[in-house]
Amino acid sequence: MMAKGLRSLSLLGVLMVAGCAMVQPVLQPDELISADECWKQTKTVYGASDGSVSSVLSRNVESFKLLVEQSLVHREVAIDTIQQLLDEGKIEGKKPLSGQDLDVLNAGLMDHLTLRSNLYAVANAHSCWLKPSNKTYQRLAMQPISEESRLKGTMLSLSAALFLYDNYLMMTSLYLENGKLRRFLNERDPAYDKGRNELERLAVSYNSSKKRAIVKQAIRYYEQQRKTFSAQMEKDRDLAYLDVLIRQSHAYNMLHASGGLGFVGRRLAFMATVTNDDLLKLKNDGINLFSSLFGNTMGLVETRRGKLYNQPEVYSRLTGKLQAGDILLEKTPFRLTDKLIPGHWGHAAIWVGTETELKALGIWDDPAVLPYHEQIRAGRSVVEALRSGVKMNTLQHFLNVDDLAVLRDSRPDGKAQGKRIILALKQVGKAYDFNFDVETTDKIVCSELVYTVYTDMAWPTEKALGRYTISPDNVAKKAVGGSGLDLVSFYHDGMEISDHPLELMGRLMGEQDVVAGDSKIGRLSRVNL
Repeated sequence: MMAKGLRSLSLLGVLMVAGCAMVQPVLQPDELISADECWKQTKTVYGASDGSVSSVLSRNVESFKLLVEQSLVHREVAIDTIQQLLDEGKIEGKKPLSGQDLDVLNAGLMDHLTLRSNLYAVANAHSCWLKPSNKTYQRLAMQPISEESRLKGTMLSLSAALFLYDNYLMMTSLYLENGKLRRFLNERDPAYDKGRNELERLAVSYNSSKKRAIVKQAIRYYEQQRKTFSAQMEKDRDLAYLDVLIRQSHAYNMLHASGGLGFVGRRLAFMATVTNDDLLKLKNDGINLFSSLFGNTMGLVETRRGKLYNQPEVYSRLTGKLQAGDILLEKTPFRLTDKLIPGHWGHAAIWVGTETELKALGIWDDPAVLPYHEQIRAGRSVVEALRSGVKMNTLQHFLNVDDLAVLRDSRPDGKAQGKRIILALKQVGKAYDFNFDVETTDKIVCSELVYTVYTDMAWPTEKALGRYTISPDNVAKKAVGGSGLDLVSFYHDGMEISDHPLELMGRLMGEQDVVAGDSKIGRLSRVNL
């Protein structure tokens, strides 16, 4: 399973290069692009007018978001691999690495190098934008790039550079600090096209003083301009996303704390003092060492907890309302992932119900349900597509949100309800669909889960990059428009909406045609804030 997850990233890396214009010029991993070459590539990729620069830049930010997503999955898989080897006693040498372990480690390193090359190209793409000159624009017959576009391009490269440092801190350092794994991964292996001393070359590259100087210069520019463009930061989705990505970067925050990026070259001093027994104890106590040190392994660094988090009354009220097959929508403006999805809603999931409900529907002993009896009895009745794949989680875990909507089929049908739950459980274990393509079923994203499970509904979709996609807002439109789904429960900004919730939800989504009793927005009832 891990080998499959790691290897899939190689193909995704190729797809990202094809879909992102700014990374078309292939750079060697340690090559710093010259200012002259940077401006030539800028004109080739972005065009000569400020209008074309703005348009292409927005498309490139969208492509970069997907590159970030696949990188976050890679981080999680790499750290899970280390933890698994630790649990099995293979890092300490109590057991030998298996053939599968060797394959996973080699394939994972090569996938890391592929992702690094793509991120490195983005990091280099706008380095010259920090120091534009009228002479350069005149020589290339280009219109001057607007200050807002300059800021966005610089933030795009800066966030890619910081992401590279974070990848190193969160992942490569784990292998570098272990002698056994370091020696193995530094060995040459033609079967994987792996050269000798790949890890050591990474360490040297990340410790480059020239690269650190460029990053610090970009940070100074970003922090100066951030004050000037504070209003645009709130309105522009791209700027808001890049801003969160930069500010949640562990490297960025360590830079402020230490005054430089020299810590990268020193690797991580604390790793030398952490023993395998310490790691095992932390894991047994339910604490993920790397999550506690780096905020969150997958990059879902939270600036705060959701307003519905740990609210017993909300949990009790919802469990009394939920029915098997209900659709859950959430909004988490305090997470990076929320900036990726267009529209108000950022995530969708399916509530598969309780043992009692599934027995009443006559599907408890269905072959598709049998493997999940234990999880359902443990309260893991939320099926959701996350970066790490389709999983089952508890409602308590899901409620770390600000906004929540519960949608239900307005035409009750027990047979259809049972079929949907079986289909939902059949999706568990599938990988995340980075292409967001509703016409593929081998991989799946959150809103595609609803699309796949509710087979008898005609869903609104949108076409982007040559493929049809469905967003959580597209799912919500079926309720707002009164065409197949009812809004059973709605919480906004931590408050339960008691009057005319459908109209408020429609306004938040920017929908004009809302099925509601009248035009009055209802009162907000505060719930244990």
